Amino acid sequence: MQLGVCLVSLVMLAGAVVVVTGRNLFRAALSLGAVLLSVAVLFLLLEAEFLAFVQVLIYVGAILTLIVFAIMLTPPPIVGPSSYA
Repeated sequence: MQLGVCLVSLVMLAGAVVVVTGRNLFRAALSLGAVLLSVAVLFLLLEAEFLAFVQVLIYVGAILTLIVFAIMLTPPPIVGPSSYA
């Protein structure tokens, strides 16, 4: 049990670092999904199945999907005059 908690905590910590320091917004959202799934695994390791189910259903299923759709539907920033010519 302690080894599992340590491994899941390392995955969670690595994902959180990528979320905070990542420059690519889509990769940061995917890392946020990994962090949220890690929290659900921690709930399972603590034998709180209902909380794990709610974590996956609400946060990973709904909130993360909303974030990814918002990223996909937002127009890219306009950098300035085109330097292709």
